[in-house]
Amino acid sequence: MSTLSAFFKKNAMDVMQKPSCELLSDYYPNVSEVENLRWTNLVNFIFNNFLSYTAVMLNIVTIHAIRKTSSLPNTLKTLLLNLAVTDLGVGLIVQPSYSSLLVKWLQINGEDCNFRYAFVVISSTFGLASFLGVVAVSVDRFLAIHLHLRYQELVTHKRVVAVVILIWLLSVIFSVVVVWLLLDIYSQIATFSGIFGLVLTTLAYIRTFLTARRHQNQIQALHVQDVGENNEMASFACLVKSAMGAFYVYLVFLMCYLPMLVCLVVFEINGPSITLKSWFILSSTFVFLSSSLNPVIYCWKIRHIRHTVINILRNMPCFRNHVHLS
Repeated sequence: MSTLSAFFKKNAMDVMQKPSCELLSDYYPNVSEVENLRWTNLVNFIFNNFLSYTAVMLNIVTIHAIRKTSSLPNTLKTLLLNLAVTDLGVGLIVQPSYSSLLVKWLQINGEDCNFRYAFVVISSTFGLASFLGVVAVSVDRFLAIHLHLRYQELVTHKRVVAVVILIWLLSVIFSVVVVWLLLDIYSQIATFSGIFGLVLTTLAYIRTFLTARRHQNQIQALHVQDVGENNEMASFACLVKSAMGAFYVYLVFLMCYLPMLVCLVVFEINGPSITLKSWFILSSTFVFLSSSLNPVIYCWKIRHIRHTVINILRNMPCFRNHVHLS
């Protein structure tokens, strides 16, 4: 315990002794580098504002659709709602803050370390909540297929709600503690956590597909035609489809978060540079891109949500008037 206490005390003292902007400038441009990254900041500002709008609008529709989709299991509905709310928060809070940061760099307003710190805390909170939310959906679909008939007994709605609350508590605590006290080792912690989460999620999907294939082979080997087993086969097919939908969410997540993870690894190996900071700014926008793509994946790959969205659109006055005029 004394060793752990000494570790935290040393890092806290290092942060207090080291100028705050110096710590942040390891990842973000300082005043002398802003002009060299002007076009990078401008392109990211335009793209980020567009993504902020799409993230808000698409996730509002998705949240409404998930809430109205009665055929979804409550456990999966809760996890998907949590992920959609997180993505909505990214569009409403994180991306506008990021745009403000880009504007400050474009205007070369000088250092505003408090704003930078606030942005890092907010983005870390929502980023980690989204990351853990995707991991939770992956593990849930693995358990649904692996446990099959015992799933409803072991994975209850109350337990899933507790997991969602824990995700947000961990996200807030991690962001506040690491950013405010251990910012100088933030890259190492984020890199390790990212690799661990990606490995865990990948293993969960590998096991999911192996289990799904084994169950399908067992069901097909029975060659029985009674209604009960046909219902079981249909139920299991729905589980496999929902797992596939979650898998596409994971692929989008991997595509959007991997550039950031690579940047953090390179930061640790080579140290900061203007080129790497340019890629880091771009990778931040890629992370935000996942918040706009996830709702599209829900509607494309999860049939129940897709049908609900179509019904919502059909009931909209402008859509009904268009159909009537046609």
